[in-house]
Amino acid sequence: MSEDYKKMWEELDIDLERHDQLLGGLSQLYTNVYLLQKNRPKGMEYYDYVISEVHGLRIKELCDFRKKGNKVVAYFCLYVPEELVLASGAVLVGLCGGSNFADQDAEAVLPRNICPLIKASYGFKVARVCPYFQAADLLVGETTCDGKKKMFELLGELVPLHTVEVPQKPETEQARKLFFEELNTLKSKLEELTGSKITSEGLKKSIETVNAKRAILERLVNTRKASPPPISGKDSLLVFQIAFYDDPQRFTQKTTELVEELEERIRKGEGVVDAEAPRIMISGCPMAIPNWKLHNIVENSGAVIVVEESCVGTRYISMGQIDNSSDSVDGLIKSIADAYLNIHCSCFTPNDGRIKDNIQLAKDFKVDGVIHYSLQTCHGYNIEAKKVESALKEQGIPMLTIETDYSGEDTGQLTTRIEAFLEMLKK
Repeated sequence: MSEDYKKMWEELDIDLERHDQLLGGLSQLYTNVYLLQKNRPKGMEYYDYVISEVHGLRIKELCDFRKKGNKVVAYFCLYVPEELVLASGAVLVGLCGGSNFADQDAEAVLPRNICPLIKASYGFKVARVCPYFQAADLLVGETTCDGKKKMFELLGELVPLHTVEVPQKPETEQARKLFFEELNTLKSKLEELTGSKITSEGLKKSIETVNAKRAILERLVNTRKASPPPISGKDSLLVFQIAFYDDPQRFTQKTTELVEELEERIRKGEGVVDAEAPRIMISGCPMAIPNWKLHNIVENSGAVIVVEESCVGTRYISMGQIDNSSDSVDGLIKSIADAYLNIHCSCFTPNDGRIKDNIQLAKDFKVDGVIHYSLQTCHGYNIEAKKVESALKEQGIPMLTIETDYSGEDTGQLTTRIEAFLEMLKK
């Protein structure tokens, strides 16, 4: 792949030597985590191909799109509505980093003891190893995290960046009014960027496109309620990760093909593990590519992950099907704003919605135990873990709390703790 796309990467000002190192490490990691699995659905071949071209074909599509005078918008969080970006004529791609590859570059500016996701997001830009950063015409940040907010200030000195204010008390009328106004401001920014007016017709069409993507992801999630589940937690995680940057209509088509295969597997009683394997829910922080460490440890230890209460999981689809019946732009933006505030992030206070989500998901997916996953220094999820644990305990559901980073240094320790947790569940 390197030779085929080298000229394109040079035009994007990629550090080619370090970029080759990054891709080489990713290839080996992906083989070890994904390609050695047994009894994988055939439909996963598409997602394997996407990863093999992760900095190739999709980047070429984005570059070709820009050469026609179009714009690429990149984002870090679910609270930036894909519907608005698509309605402006731009393309939206995700940026959050899931690797410590560029930590040293980030630590030249940022504190060492800061969230790994923040360091990765900043480091990949300053190290010039992420073509998604380089191909973006506008970055959109959000105020879900104090560390990210300050990092966005620094990032905004390097690239065009707009920040969306996310209210922290979403149940109030003031919060919903504020978020509606913030999305209207984002609308104006996107119109300025693209030179195209966002119309009610365009918004209706983009809402329909994203609703279709969420609907098929919900069907994917629901297949995992089966015993045994027809797909591994690792594979389902990968599908959700790719949803952040793949072409939405192609993604919906390919994921529909996968889900139809999974539903046929369920009818035949075929699964990826023994029906007696412990069923685990992962709850907490998002996992960006290539952060597959926890899923790999859990499933290599004999369990199966059947659901994620995460931004790269059920939170991604928690806004449901957005109403596009209004004939006005304001009416459609209000529908989007109201729906997106149903995503229960730990930045909210109080955040009883997320506690209820954990209980309901644990019951719906008949989990044997929950692993609460927090990135180091992610205070929102770290502190909220205690409330989640107490609520689950009242339901008789055991929980293990994990705090980690993107390195592999604690893999042995995590494996020991997770194996002990699984052994306790079996007893």
